[in-house]
Amino acid sequence: MATGAPNTNLASQARRLYTEELVKGLPALVQAALDGARTLFEKPCEHAAFQRRRDMMQGLNAGAQSWHRGLVNGLRHALLHGGSTTRLGDLPSMSPGQLTLVDDDTIELEIVTSRLALAMMDRASWEFADLRSRVAHLEGRNELDAHDMLRAHVLARIVFEAWRSSGQTLASWRELQPVLHEEFALLVEEAYHETNRWLAEHGVLPEVDLRPFIRRSRTHPGALPAGYAVSDGGGAGRADAGPGSGFGQLPASGPPSAYGLGSGLMRGVGEETRMMTRAAPLARGRDHAEAVLGRLNRLVGRQVPAFGNSTRALALSPGLARAIDTAEAGIRQRMTTTAADAEPMVTTPVMLEDIQQRKQQLKKAAATPEERATIEIVALLFQSILTEERIPAAMRVWFARLQMPVLRVAVTEPDFFATVDHPARRLIDRMGACVMGFDSAAQKVGDALEREIKRIVQVVEAYPDTGRRVFQTVLTEFEKFLEHYFRNENEATRHGVSLAQQVEQRETLAIQYTIELRRMLNDMPVQEGVRQFLFHVWADVLATTAVRYGAQGQETRTMKRAAADLIWSASAKVTREERAEVIRRLPPLLKSLREGMASAGMDAERQDEQIQQLNNSLAAAFTAKTAAIPDDRLRELMERLETLEELLPDAEDVRIDESMVLDLSGHQSADLEVVLDGGSMPTPAMLAWARELQVGSWFMLEYRERHEAVQLAWQGMRRQLSLFVSAQGRCVLFQQQRLASYLQAGLLLPAQDEALTVRATRSALAKLDVDASRLLN
Repeated sequence: MATGAPNTNLASQARRLYTEELVKGLPALVQAALDGARTLFEKPCEHAAFQRRRDMMQGLNAGAQSWHRGLVNGLRHALLHGGSTTRLGDLPSMSPGQLTLVDDDTIELEIVTSRLALAMMDRASWEFADLRSRVAHLEGRNELDAHDMLRAHVLARIVFEAWRSSGQTLASWRELQPVLHEEFALLVEEAYHETNRWLAEHGVLPEVDLRPFIRRSRTHPGALPAGYAVSDGGGAGRADAGPGSGFGQLPASGPPSAYGLGSGLMRGVGEETRMMTRAAPLARGRDHAEAVLGRLNRLVGRQVPAFGNSTRALALSPGLARAIDTAEAGIRQRMTTTAADAEPMVTTPVMLEDIQQRKQQLKKAAATPEERATIEIVALLFQSILTEERIPAAMRVWFARLQMPVLRVAVTEPDFFATVDHPARRLIDRMGACVMGFDSAAQKVGDALEREIKRIVQVVEAYPDTGRRVFQTVLTEFEKFLEHYFRNENEATRHGVSLAQQVEQRETLAIQYTIELRRMLNDMPVQEGVRQFLFHVWADVLATTAVRYGAQGQETRTMKRAAADLIWSASAKVTREERAEVIRRLPPLLKSLREGMASAGMDAERQDEQIQQLNNSLAAAFTAKTAAIPDDRLRELMERLETLEELLPDAEDVRIDESMVLDLSGHQSADLEVVLDGGSMPTPAMLAWARELQVGSWFMLEYRERHEAVQLAWQGMRRQLSLFVSAQGRCVLFQQQRLASYLQAGLLLPAQDEALTVRATRSALAKLDVDASRLLN
C-alpha cells in the first residue's frame, strides 16, 4: 500500500509502463495509418486530390519504418530525459519592447500538435485525470510538470517530429489527420488505462474508480469519420480542476499554444490556435458539465451505492418533507422580515451559517442514506453559489431562498444529478449569467431584473409539489422577460435595442426589395448599369424610406415612382419624341435620386459616382438597338412597385450576411457602433457558438483599443445580428459572421467558463474528495 510519502520509484515505473504500452501499440497504429492512406487513395476524387493522395501513400509506404523507429526513439528519450522543452511557449525571454517574428513553420507545428493533443485528451481525459492524481500523489506534488511525458502534448510533439524526420509532409498529415487522431487517441487511452490499473494494484489511490475497460475493436480503417471534434483536454473532463477566477481562465494542462504564450504577439497567435482547434464551445461545455456530474455520481456512489441508481421519481420521506417545509418557512420569514424592517441585508456569513444549521436538522429527519447524501450535496452547492463574489449581495438572498425547492427536487428527481438539462439547474444558471458581470462592486442589477428574480423565487416557493414543472415554467417566463426587459425597461440598453431593430428591419427590407426587383426586371430590356443601381443602391433607399415613413407613406411612394421613371428612361429610345421626354424628365429624376441616396446615408462623393454611372447608362439608351418597353409593361411595373410590400418574400427566409451587397457601415453612428472588421474567417464551430449565445450573458470585448465588459442585450431574427451593451450604454452591433470571428480570435470572451451550477458542483467535489464521509454524517 502506497503511503502519503513521495515514492518516486513507483512513479518512474509507472512512466516506464506507460511508455511500454505506447511502444507495444505502435506497429498496429502505423499499419492503420497505411491502410487509411490506401483507402483514401482508392476513393474517387478530383485530379488534384488524387495526386495529393498518391504522393501521401507513396511517401508513407517509403517512410513507415523510419516513422516507427522515430516514434520509439522519441518515447525512450522522453522516458530517460523528460519531455521535450523546445516548444513555442518556451521561446527565449525578450526585453520589453523587443519584437520577434515567429516563423510559419513553428506556428504550423504548434497548430498540428495542439490538434493532436486535444484529440487524444478528448477521448482519454478521464483516464489522464486519474493517472495524474496517482502520480502526483506518489511524488508528493499538486500537479505534474508542464513537460511531463505523461502529458498528451509531449507525445504529440514526439509523434509529429518523428513524422517529419521520416520525410512525411504537413500536407500528408492533414490529409490523413482524422485517421491519425483516432488511432493515437485510442492508443493513449489504452496506455493510460493500463498504467492506472497497475498503480491501483499496487495500492496507489485504489479508491479512484477505474471504469470497466472496453477493448478497442478496430473497424475498417477506410471508414473515415465525416468530421471529428476535439475538446480541451484540461477542460472537458477536468472535474478536479480548481475553482475558476473569472473570464478567460484556462486549464493548467494541455498543449502550450492553447494556454498563453510569451509575447503579446504570440498570445494572439496562441489564442487563435486554441479557438480554431477546439470543438464547438457549446458541445465542449456540455461535455465538461456532464463529466463533472459523472464524477460526482461516481464519488457519491462509492459511499452510498444506491445513489443515482433510480431513473424514476421518488417520494420524500414524511419526516424530511416536514423538515424541508419548516426550513423553507424559516428562511422565507427571516429574509422577508429583514427587508420589511429596512435592516441591513442578511450577510453571506450569516446565510452560510444558516445553511450549516439547517443541513444538520434536515439530516436528522432524513430516512435513508440517499436523502442524507443529497442534503449534503445541495448544501455544498449553495455554499458555493452564495460565496460567488460576482453575484451582487442583494441577489444572493434570492439564490439562497431556492435551496429548499432545489433540495426537494434533487431528492425526488434523481436526474437532477445526472443531467445538465434539468430545468432547476438551467434556471439558476440563466439567472446567474445575467447578474454575474466582471465586477460585482461596480455592477448594479436593475430594479426590474431584481423584481423578476424575486417573483420567480416566490412562484417556485408557492408550488412546492410540482417538481420540475414549476422550474420549467418560470424558466420560460424568465427568457421572455429578458427580451422585454432589454428592449423596454433597461435604460442602458433600450435605445441601442431600438436602433438595432431598425437596422435589422432596414437590412431585411433591403434584401427583400432586392429579391423582388430582380424578379420584376428579369425579362425587361434595361441597361445593366441601371439594374445594378437598383439592386445595390435603390433597394436600400426604399428600405430606409419604408422604415422611416412607412411602406405606404408619401415619401416611400415617391421613391418607388423614381425607380419606375429610371427604368423607363434607361430603356431603348428609338424616336425623337421619347428622347425629348427623357431630357425633360431627367432633372427632377436626378433630384429625387440624390434625395433618396442622401436619406440612406450616402455621402456626396459616392452620390456623384452613382449619378455619373447612371448618366452613362442613360446615354447608352439613346443609341440602344434593343426593343423599347411597351407602355402596358411599364404600367404593370408601376402597379407592382406600388404594391411591392405584398409581394415581398417572408422575412424569416431573409439572411443578413456578408454575401449580400448591402453595407452595414451606413448604420454607423454615435449611438450605435457597427463592427465591420477584425477577427478572422470563422470555423463552423465558431458560427454555431455565435448562434447559441444567450441574451443577458456577459462578455469582455476588445474593440477599437478598448477593453470593457458588455452584456448581450438583443438578437435579431435567426440571430443574424447581435447587440452588446456596456454598463455605460455603449452599443456595439455584430453581424453573425463577424461575431463568430471575434469569438474565434479571442476578442470577445465570455465572463463564465462554466455555468454557475457546474462550478458549484466542482467546488462540492473538492470538499467531498477531502472527506467523503460527510455525506452520511
